[in-house]
Amino acid sequence: MRFGRIATPEGMTFAVIDDEGKTAKAIAGTPFTDPEYTGKEYALEDVRLLAPTLPSKVVAVGRNYADHVAEVFKKSAEHLPPTIFIKPSTAVVGPGAAIKIPEYATGVEFEGELALVVGVPCKNVKAADWKSVIRGVTIINDVSSRDLQFADGQWARAKGIDTFGPIGPWIETDLEKFDFANLPIKAHHTHNGVTETKQDSNSNQMIKSVGEMVEWVSESFTLLPGDVIATGSPAGTAEMVPGDYIEVEIPGIGKLGNPVERA
Repeated sequence: MRFGRIATPEGMTFAVIDDEGKTAKAIAGTPFTDPEYTGKEYALEDVRLLAPTLPSKVVAVGRNYADHVAEVFKKSAEHLPPTIFIKPSTAVVGPGAAIKIPEYATGVEFEGELALVVGVPCKNVKAADWKSVIRGVTIINDVSSRDLQFADGQWARAKGIDTFGPIGPWIETDLEKFDFANLPIKAHHTHNGVTETKQDSNSNQMIKSVGEMVEWVSESFTLLPGDVIATGSPAGTAEMVPGDYIEVEIPGIGKLGNPVERA
């Protein structure tokens, strides 16, 4: 099942999206309970997709792909292990919303990533039990100002600026259809009308597995329904500037596209 959040003429609502991505059936409440349909159905082309979750926090795992560690930090994963940081909820935007780069943020890059959406309140989850607390998966673009990241020495400002956390297009709840140890991840970058595939990697580059990340994160943070765990970026990230367009693609989930503008 796919859960989305949509803006309709009547207001914002959560909805179940059909497998073809053409219709949205509105539900009462949130995706974190059994769906109760309201009877309202919309063609997806007639509504606007919003971020499919309203997280209290985005807990992100950095330096979790060996190829990305070598690319950005010029070190091996053995010498620079994964880390955890928080993106504020105010960074979150949905599909099609603009990534707005302020003048002071330079060297801004896209990072297409698999994201886990928490389904129940949880703490101290064992790696083997991770599926019991995750409602589904989606895509996040962990937008990052490299210059701020290295100048500040910590990552909150570089990765937490408003609009620096696009999430979408929806939450895919069928976890069994994915091989999380062998999941392709791509990011396409359109600049001056020319589109190139920059990120073209695979989750087999992960240092910590999905289950290990859930255990690691939940031993420090109580996770709430709707919270997001960003699982790390593979190699291929590149700088983007106003006027560009970024589309992140993960098979079985879909595509998350966002234009880039000056704030």
